Amino acid sequence: MNGLPSSVLFACSENSVRSPMAEALAKRLYGHSSYIDSVGVRATDVDGFAVSVLDELNIDVHRHHAKTFEDIDPASFDLIVTLSPEAHHRALEFTRGTATEVEYWPMPDASAVEGSREVRLDAYRRTRDQVLAKLKARFGVPLAPSV
Repeated sequence: MNGLPSSVLFACSENSVRSPMAEALAKRLYGHSSYIDSVGVRATDVDGFAVSVLDELNIDVHRHHAKTFEDIDPASFDLIVTLSPEAHHRALEFTRGTATEVEYWPMPDASAVEGSREVRLDAYRRTRDQVLAKLKARFGVPLAPSV
């Protein structure tokens, strides 16, 4: 599958860092061209550091409500992009018997980094920037890129 599918689901372990970042960045880039959502294997409130590094790009995720795979219908997505090994295994089980494609984009878990606030923020920025670069590489740069 090349280009942007009509619906994309991003999945990670807790729907609190990587998948909300991917969802928010993809909506900023492609929101009018595709339906975009995110889930986790488990649902946890969005991480404060993730909120902070997205705020730096004027992307608001304060109202993000974490969801799990059980909250969505896998057949309603053309593509599920998994960002953690746990989410990838869950997505493969979840989509068995559907036409939904699954891609694995391994992304570091910024929440595992310890240290000062600035050290931790830098880890979240690196994850944010890796997600953004992968989005543009996989789906192309929109005509009017906003990040």
